[in-house]
Amino acid sequence: MSDIDLNQSEHGYVSAVIEEKNSSLALPLVTVMVGSRISDKNVSIVTATKAVEEPRRVDFVLPKDNQPLSPGQPNWANYIKGVLQHYRDDGDKVAKAEACQKAEHTHAGVPCGIMDQFVSVLGMEGHALLIDCRSLEATLVPLADPSLVILITNSNVRHSLTGSEYPSRRRQCEEAAAILGKTSLREASLKDLEGRLESVTFRRARHVIEEIKRTAEAAEALKRGDYREFGRLMVESHNSLRDYYEVSCSELDELVSAAMEVDGVYGSRMTGGGFGGCTVTLLEADAVDRTIQHIKVAQREQAW
Repeated sequence: MSDIDLNQSEHGYVSAVIEEKNSSLALPLVTVMVGSRISDKNVSIVTATKAVEEPRRVDFVLPKDNQPLSPGQPNWANYIKGVLQHYRDDGDKVAKAEACQKAEHTHAGVPCGIMDQFVSVLGMEGHALLIDCRSLEATLVPLADPSLVILITNSNVRHSLTGSEYPSRRRQCEEAAAILGKTSLREASLKDLEGRLESVTFRRARHVIEEIKRTAEAAEALKRGDYREFGRLMVESHNSLRDYYEVSCSELDELVSAAMEVDGVYGSRMTGGGFGGCTVTLLEADAVDRTIQHIKVAQREQAW
C-alpha cells in the first residue's frame, strides 16, 4: 500500500461505492479507544481529533429500561451514541457491522450502505472483499501480488455525507426501483429502464445496474490476475460515477486523468462517498515514484 497526500491532510479509505454489491479493501489504520467500566449510567466521551467541532468532551446519561439514546450536538459524538444504542456483543461479526450501520442511519444522519462496516470486521490482509449487500455474504478475493501497488491520493476536497447530495442519490435509486416495480435495482436490467424513467433518475439507475455488473467482473479479473481488465473497469466505474451518478468533482477527475497518463498504471477511480475525498489507483510497483511525481506536477499546473 502506498499513498500520496498533496497537502499533508488525512488519508482516505479505499472503497467502491456501489449499490447492492460492493468491493472494498481494508487499510492498516486503526481508531484507538481507551475506556473504563462505569458503575452508574453517567458517560463521558472525549475525542483527541482536532478536526471535529467543539466541544470535544461530551457528558450524558444512559437511558433506563432500553429507552433510546437520542442524538444531539456535537455531531461527532453521535457516532458513539449510535453504537451504544444498537451494539450487542453476541460474537457475530455480521451483526456487529449491521449495528454500526444502523448507528449511522439513526444517529449520524447518514443513509449509508454496509461496505465500510463490513470491511472493518471481515477484511483480511492481502485480500479485497466482495460484499453482497442483499445476502450479506462476503468473499475474500486475493490481492497480494508483490508487483502491484495501490496508491491512494487525497484531493483535499472535504465532503460531508450528511448533506443533501448523498441521501438524494439513494432516494433517486429507490424511486427508480419503485417505478420499475422492483424491490431493488439489483433486480433490474438496462432494458427495464427504456422509456420508463426521466433523465436524472435514468442516469442514477443506469450507473447502479452497470456498476453491479462491473463489480462482479472486477472480482473475477482479480482472481485470474488480469490487472489490465481490472484497471479498465476502474476507469469505466469512475466515468460512470462522474457522468451518471454525478458524485465526482473536478479535482478527483484530474487526479484520475493524471494517473492514467503514466506508463505502468492499470486503472484509477474516485473512492468513498464522492464530492471530494480520494482516488485509488492500481499500478505496477516500479511505477509508483513516477506516478507520484507526475501527479504533483499536474497538481501544480492546475493549482488545486
